[in-house]
Amino acid sequence: MTLTTDRLILRQWRDQDRPAFAALNADPVVMEYFPRIRTRQESDAVLEILKDHIDEYGFGFWALELRDSGENIGFTGLQHVNFKAAFCPALEIGWRLAQHHWGKGYASEAARASLDYGFDVLDQDRIVSFAVEANTRSRRVMERIGMVHQPEFDFNHPKVEPGSPLVRHAFYAIDRAGG
Repeated sequence: MTLTTDRLILRQWRDQDRPAFAALNADPVVMEYFPRIRTRQESDAVLEILKDHIDEYGFGFWALELRDSGENIGFTGLQHVNFKAAFCPALEIGWRLAQHHWGKGYASEAARASLDYGFDVLDQDRIVSFAVEANTRSRRVMERIGMVHQPEFDFNHPKVEPGSPLVRHAFYAIDRAGG
């Protein structure tokens, strides 16, 4: 399963993506709103989880590649929320891009393709996203792709240490009709 946009390819992960994925997860600026950066071994293990989700469901957080150069610049896609929350069960849209590719519209472009896939192919009625409240970059992407903040569902992320400044997450959603 591969999705394409004017500038991007969203596809299953390959072994040659491991160095770029590890660099992404080791960048302290990219990982600012995550509890910690990841070692190469941890990053490789996460990549296997992402691959397995795609193998099992036919979709997931796909590797994100520039069409003109073949460069892996991060990931974008859809996956099942893997924790309990008031809004679950749910399909989450997410992204993480290498810092030098920020501000070029890639996250929004890939996210729109992922939303289309979720609504048109997976026949979802609603897709959600969430980010640390202070993560204005990701929240702006959510808003650019038509997602709406639903503060009544803001939550303390169960996989983040209680008391951490990263625990509180803003919740966004979009339904098939948009919004």
